[in-house]
Amino acid sequence: MSDQNHGKLNQLLAELDDTRLVSSSWLRAHGYSNSLVARYVGSGWLVSPARGVYMRRGARLQWDGVVRSLQVGEEIALHVGGRFALTLQGHEHYLRLGDAGVVTLHGPQRPPGWVDKLPLKERFAFLGKGPFDLPPLAFSARLAESALAQQGLAWHRMGPDADARLVCATPERAMLELCDGVSDAPQIHEADALMQAMTTLRPQRVEWLLRHCRSIKAKRLFLALADRHRHAWLSHVSLEGVDLGRGKRALVPGGRLHPTYQITLPADLDEHLA
Repeated sequence: MSDQNHGKLNQLLAELDDTRLVSSSWLRAHGYSNSLVARYVGSGWLVSPARGVYMRRGARLQWDGVVRSLQVGEEIALHVGGRFALTLQGHEHYLRLGDAGVVTLHGPQRPPGWVDKLPLKERFAFLGKGPFDLPPLAFSARLAESALAQQGLAWHRMGPDADARLVCATPERAMLELCDGVSDAPQIHEADALMQAMTTLRPQRVEWLLRHCRSIKAKRLFLALADRHRHAWLSHVSLEGVDLGRGKRALVPGGRLHPTYQITLPADLDEHLA
């Protein structure tokens, strides 16, 4: 191997860590030809867990490494949101059996095809842009906390390494994303159990997200469940400028209409609380 190619290999290995992946398109954009990558694989420096993506020999294939590779490597504006963001924040015991292993991703751009071909026990669910009209951010490792906070997002540390972090929805945004996706009584029961634990949401952040949320269903359900549990922060949330729509909204047949937010909730909600 020439000194130039050896130097490029060292740069690539320094870029990668124990869980980082790089795609074929990333490698080409950074000056690694297909033939050079094939040589690295043949020499045992790189391995390919799925077609079109590579990692360092001996690296660990983990769901969080995949997400971090998409966010700070491929610079794709996908964040961990909704149900799985709440799992990361310690609420997995409220989730339905089997759902804790589904990594819910939100963003304007679908993940590349190789993501679903990786041999992982977790699977990824792309749920689209979500209910907010906020402009997409340009993801990178240098993305500031302040820029994320303006969208109800934050860096979530996955370990002691400063680089081991992911962009995730804060609890305020994750709950609204979850409420936007409900379609039946079991999902409402789940959202209600999760809302019961949301005792420390930040009123100003809730206000901001409600104003920028386009889903009438998500806003009404979020507020009705918060009211059900009499959370103290709700009294500090101003609904000025929040569009809650008009008329009644029926989520479930035969449900009980919430008198303030005019949305039907299952009549047996209290029976499902721990």
